[in-house]
Amino acid sequence: MRFVAIKSEEQQASALVFRTRDLLVRQRTQTINAIRGHMAEYGWVAPKGPSWVTMLGDLIDDEIGQSLPQAARDMFRVMLAMLEEMDRQIAVLDKEIARRAREDEVARRLMTIPGIGPIGATAIAALAPAAETFRRGRDFAAWLGLTPRQKSTGGKTRLGRTSKMGERTLRRLLIIGSSAVVQHASRRGAPEGSWLANMLARKPRMLVTVAQANKTARIVWAVLVKKEDYRAPVAVAA
Repeated sequence: MRFVAIKSEEQQASALVFRTRDLLVRQRTQTINAIRGHMAEYGWVAPKGPSWVTMLGDLIDDEIGQSLPQAARDMFRVMLAMLEEMDRQIAVLDKEIARRAREDEVARRLMTIPGIGPIGATAIAALAPAAETFRRGRDFAAWLGLTPRQKSTGGKTRLGRTSKMGERTLRRLLIIGSSAVVQHASRRGAPEGSWLANMLARKPRMLVTVAQANKTARIVWAVLVKKEDYRAPVAVAA
């Protein structure tokens, strides 16, 4: 039988801070989509992104905004005020998460891994079970839902798509961090002969991103089990 590890009150508090920020980010996205959608009904169309929504909000108080009904202008101001308040609260929680990451030994160790920042490190330290629960790094990656499905038969190994059957919050954070690593490698070039350089030369970018997230999950497990900082491997030229 496998038992769930008991978390301390401090770990539960860190998890609550992260969950609260995650909730505010989702609500901010919903509010931005609502503003863009309602403004599009009046012919005001803007690209995706918070900055463009702010630009539309500035136009409401201009002469152009006078073409809108008064009730519509009032409701847009309500939603824009909500958006401004959520941005302020998210900024406060970002500072709190960064502070907790600096003070937590496990989070500091995790932040030495490429693609993992204060938010990802705090989330892993607060939400993931003890690393000793898993026998190897692949088991931890499978728990996150980052391993491909196996459809092997007759001694032939056939790998399918990523299962996504796991902890969706941590999986999303690892994929976002890995996307930044892959983007940096695509722009400035990965070390010659490295695993990432070989993958980018042969595989689509999104596939490489998920594969990098899988690799990062295994590194996380090793760092947690060995209680050591991450040491980058030395790339060997082909």
